[in-house]
Amino acid sequence: MASFTEKVLSVVAGIPRGETLTYAEVARRAGSPGASRAVGSILRRNFDPRVPCHRVIRSDGALGQYNRGEAEKARLLREEGAITR
Repeated sequence: MASFTEKVLSVVAGIPRGETLTYAEVARRAGSPGASRAVGSILRRNFDPRVPCHRVIRSDGALGQYNRGEAEKARLLREEGAITR
């Protein structure tokens, strides 16, 4: 059985280019609906380019943290067409 970390990384790896999910939605899809903070902790340690953690945003629509910097997260999401600001 896959660990929660493996499930989170799998969910995030499946987010298509130009789309986003919230931390809460990733947690729900990984089987732990109340674990959105844990999702953030897992993604903070991810540097695998196959897992596009920049596509995970906060439930209030704010971009949230990114281990390569919030400006880089915004740039990547704009480049993919996921945000326009």
